[in-house]
Amino acid sequence: MPALKKLVLSMSMLATGATAFAAEDGHEKAPSLQSFLGLPVTNSILYSVIITLAIIALVRWLVGTPKIVPTRGQAIVESAVDALRGLYEPIVGKKAMPMAFPVLITLFIFIVFHNWAGLIPGVGTIGWGHEVNGHFHVSTPLVRPHTSELNGTIALALVSFGAWFIIVMRYAGPGLLLFDLFGNKADKKELAPAMYWGLSGIFLIVGFIEVVSIFIRPVTLSMRLFGNVFGGENLLHAMHFLPPFYFLELLVGFVQGLVFTLLTAVYIGLICNHGDDHHDEEHGHGHAAHAKESAH
Repeated sequence: MPALKKLVLSMSMLATGATAFAAEDGHEKAPSLQSFLGLPVTNSILYSVIITLAIIALVRWLVGTPKIVPTRGQAIVESAVDALRGLYEPIVGKKAMPMAFPVLITLFIFIVFHNWAGLIPGVGTIGWGHEVNGHFHVSTPLVRPHTSELNGTIALALVSFGAWFIIVMRYAGPGLLLFDLFGNKADKKELAPAMYWGLSGIFLIVGFIEVVSIFIRPVTLSMRLFGNVFGGENLLHAMHFLPPFYFLELLVGFVQGLVFTLLTAVYIGLICNHGDDHHDEEHGHGHAAHAKESAH
């Protein structure tokens, strides 16, 4: 299954995401448990590898050998994939969808399952530490969710940004990207020359603002995901792990994965989803004209 191979490769890349970033205030740097080939292996990377292997094993177990008449597990996976395809395709556009969809579905599965994996009892609360006022305080957890570490969410955001750049260059090209950012979208025939060139200056200024917004996307994506997951952990601890708050965090974990991938899809669609309907309309008119000529 080529699609499954892509999923395995993508999951492996995400699971070993960047570890060099950590906030100084309000967020503890990910502790290194051991080193592998000279690189630090943090507790979040260790747990990421475990959960990623579990996801791959679950998909393999559900699908098995794909059949024309799907089994129950295969039908579940196919239904989920079709639902996500139907959600992303109108945003991304048909042209870029074949390349964008594997990235989007991999990010969605990875984020959602790692968010949920943080709710397993013992995750983040078992490890090494010391006593504080008669209570044991865990300073170095054995495992922590990938998305609860700022370095993990930055890695995900960089993967999203890199995928956006590659897909835009592949299906839109630098010319369309520059025009979309700085070009005058007004119709020159409908405006006076002075107004048209005045709008060109405005579009140029707006383009520079848009460039700044593009480069801060990795920051906003990573901070949004990290903030919600980190806040959810603190909420659960404050509420003493009451069941209603577990359900709330399950919902938040799903929604955050959906928001992350929907924003990535929107960023791709803003550049690549231009002219699909117009192209289809022209294609349809061409077929109709050809049929008319054949009839004559």
